[in-house]
Amino acid sequence: MRLDDFDYPLDESLIAQQPIEPRDHARLLVIERRTAATTHERIYELPKLLAPGDLLILNDTQVFPARLFGTKRPSGGKIELLLVRSHKGGNTWEVMIRGKVRPGQQLELPQDLLVKVVASEAGRSTVTFPAHLDVLVYAEKAGVVPLPPYIHRVPTDSDRDRYQTIFARHLGAIAAPTAGLHFTQELLKNLRAAGVRLGMVTLHVGPGTFKPVTTSDIREHSMDPEWYELPEDTVTSIRETQERGGRVIAVGSTAVRVLETAAAKGLPLRAGSGETNLFLYPGYDFKIVNAMLTNFHLPKSTLFILVCALAGRERMLEVYRLAAAMRYRFYSYGDAMLIL
Repeated sequence: MRLDDFDYPLDESLIAQQPIEPRDHARLLVIERRTAATTHERIYELPKLLAPGDLLILNDTQVFPARLFGTKRPSGGKIELLLVRSHKGGNTWEVMIRGKVRPGQQLELPQDLLVKVVASEAGRSTVTFPAHLDVLVYAEKAGVVPLPPYIHRVPTDSDRDRYQTIFARHLGAIAAPTAGLHFTQELLKNLRAAGVRLGMVTLHVGPGTFKPVTTSDIREHSMDPEWYELPEDTVTSIRETQERGGRVIAVGSTAVRVLETAAAKGLPLRAGSGETNLFLYPGYDFKIVNAMLTNFHLPKSTLFILVCALAGRERMLEVYRLAAAMRYRFYSYGDAMLIL
């Protein structure tokens, strides 16, 4: 359980800076856990790789332009603000600010908007927006797509569409559930035609998903909470799939965490919503998830550790070496693997 055991050498030239077009033409490394066999496919070939009666679980969260640029009053010093989440749906927001601020300070954001810092500590701040303002509507007009820091370019208008799944419905994420970025309407249609069912969950991706592990023993790491919802119709689909002997296949780590969070509250599975800080690492006994579609993740990250929990650390390190040798594209705009 040492953090260093989840490290791997990364060739930075493998980090995808632009998305593949069309979405479903990304490469797909398929791993069969029982036999350790690997094959090389494309995302659009998913219908032939899955079986009739399988159930794909997708995260339908919607990314909003959460990054805002502004200045400090009265000094004029530049700041960058990332909206994280509102307090009880109001106009007080938890944010991350690049630039030193203090409680009581005013910040000027685009469109001459003034906000006030009410608290600031440990890398997080709290600010209040004007009471009349719909912050999400404002961010949609004034904000910038919060591309991950390892994408070394300025976001473009096309990123507003491309850094969003085609089934995004519920606004609230500051990052995309990246395994879902590979799907097209045609692929969804072909999956249904092949007898593969689809179910939705929601997890608003926040900083907790990407919070670095800083403890030498990974079991001492704590995840920040993120809001999720598991709908009743998805619970019904999972129950029917299990009764018929099909597989529940999570698309991305966020879908995994929603399902396993709900399972941790007791079986049979029940619909519900709330916050989750579930951190999955090797030794965890998966209750619902049988297989997973996922992108390639950063070394030592909670995302890579989660994948190791499902497929085994040694095997994943070997698979990542293979992916690097074959020049698979890594991270948010990169290629994917299917763990069966």
